[in-house]
Amino acid sequence: MMTKISFLNKVLCVFAISCCLSAHSQILRKRTTLLMGGRFDISIVAKDSLTAEQNINEVIAEITRIENLISDWKPDSQVSQVNQNAGIKPIKVDREVFELTQRAIKLSEITNGGFDVSFAAMDRIWKFDGSMTEMPSAEAIKKSVEKVGYKNIILDSVESTIFLKLKGMKIGFGALGEGYATDKCRAMMIAKGIQAGIINGSGDMSTWGKQHNGQPWKIGITNPFKPEKVLAVVPLNQGAVTTSGSYEKFVVFNGKRYSHIINPATGYPATGLCSVTVFGPNAETANGLSTSLMVLGQKEGLLLLQKFPEYSCVMIADNGKVIKSKNFAYKL
Repeated sequence: MMTKISFLNKVLCVFAISCCLSAHSQILRKRTTLLMGGRFDISIVAKDSLTAEQNINEVIAEITRIENLISDWKPDSQVSQVNQNAGIKPIKVDREVFELTQRAIKLSEITNGGFDVSFAAMDRIWKFDGSMTEMPSAEAIKKSVEKVGYKNIILDSVESTIFLKLKGMKIGFGALGEGYATDKCRAMMIAKGIQAGIINGSGDMSTWGKQHNGQPWKIGITNPFKPEKVLAVVPLNQGAVTTSGSYEKFVVFNGKRYSHIINPATGYPATGLCSVTVFGPNAETANGLSTSLMVLGQKEGLLLLQKFPEYSCVMIADNGKVIKSKNFAYKL
């Protein structure tokens, strides 16, 4: 159950975004819409309003295209077809879907199942709506992840097929899809010569270029325990930032806080951290890392991040303590 915290309560905020003219007659236009089951904020800097609005339309069309390919809640998507044929037969998919699955499996391997693209088959036995009065039994927890296991995903690169070995298995891109979409849209805009913008998919941000005033985009990190205070302001030109967190949805048993983010390898909720923000060049990877670090915890998470030297992070523990990776370059 590797979901992200809701958009309105993200620990990220974007500063200094306004719609005005620059010395080079560049203008900024923004639009908010619902896509991929969440909120997207699209900001484009262009030479005039018409160009900006046209390119926002193209971004929306591209995100919609990706959603129709990979959304497991759409019964006619390629990913849904793969899931519906689990234990039956391989399904041929577009190369784009195949390669996204390849990368997801690689991340699953690197994290030893702390991230698992087959988490979608997990039974939802944990409830975070206030209805739980006791922990599920150890037997129920074990059973909840019986169909989860990236090692049972068979890929055929020649035929471009995906086969899930166990009936009832499912793959899902809830933890990667929005980051992937924002990266794809950024690349599309850069290829078209659009100088700057931000694609923000429920807090998975891909940025490029600079604001109309020549300044970099500025991302503020706040502490959910002290929302009135900004921990750091991080300038981004071409980069990405994502946050995973649990401070809205959790339960407490015997004084211990259990996150709504579930470890797919064990079926138990993540504990120890309430949010992780990851910075790097790619939102898809940053998203997978922020989720993985939540599951793995501070010590193992920081060790994992060392394998990705282009990425840095800020963690906030359940007790409010703030931890940063050694390569996070900004003062907290």
